[in-house]
Amino acid sequence: MLKKRQLLPEEQFINTDYFIFCLEAVQDIEENEVTETQEKLEQLTMKYGIASIYKTCDTIEGLEVSLNTLVLDDHNFQNYEIIYLVITGEANSICLNDYYYSLQEIAEVFEGKLNDKILHFSNAKVLDLDEEEAQCFLDITGAKGISGYGNEFNGISSLNLDKVFFNLFKEDNNMLDVVEELYQKHYKLCRLLDFRLYY
Repeated sequence: MLKKRQLLPEEQFINTDYFIFCLEAVQDIEENEVTETQEKLEQLTMKYGIASIYKTCDTIEGLEVSLNTLVLDDHNFQNYEIIYLVITGEANSICLNDYYYSLQEIAEVFEGKLNDKILHFSNAKVLDLDEEEAQCFLDITGAKGISGYGNEFNGISSLNLDKVFFNLFKEDNNMLDVVEELYQKHYKLCRLLDFRLYY
């Protein structure tokens, strides 16, 4: 009698029409340590059926290659609503291996490539843009929104709130409705971390 093989978590949701692409900055991509982010993404798959692709990068070139591979080679790209970045940095920049890159520079790298995507930053970095910076990024990349947090890590990771945010998006892809519901359900945490969305 044939034994029925139990599906692996990533196989169970292959037919899903909703994916998250996560890119996490690490010191050295050669080290294969499982990060807290990876564990949370696995929980997202197990609990909510949200599939994700996880990659690491340690240079701006690595970031560019990973996103270009996603945009050009992945036939499911249109199904990725959210590009999730777990990268340190400051208000309007990211930091990779002690080099800072402004979001303006990042926008130019991905000019016209992020159509209808939401770029979501974990609170590994504060996201604080003025109206002009945010609009410029959205105009250049074609993204429909940039979200993240106004308050620094301070021992409280945004990972759990990020998971809720991603799951709400699976249910409803209206960005503003999702943010409103996120605040209704997790008001204290949203205020504590200062969740924000630029669109």
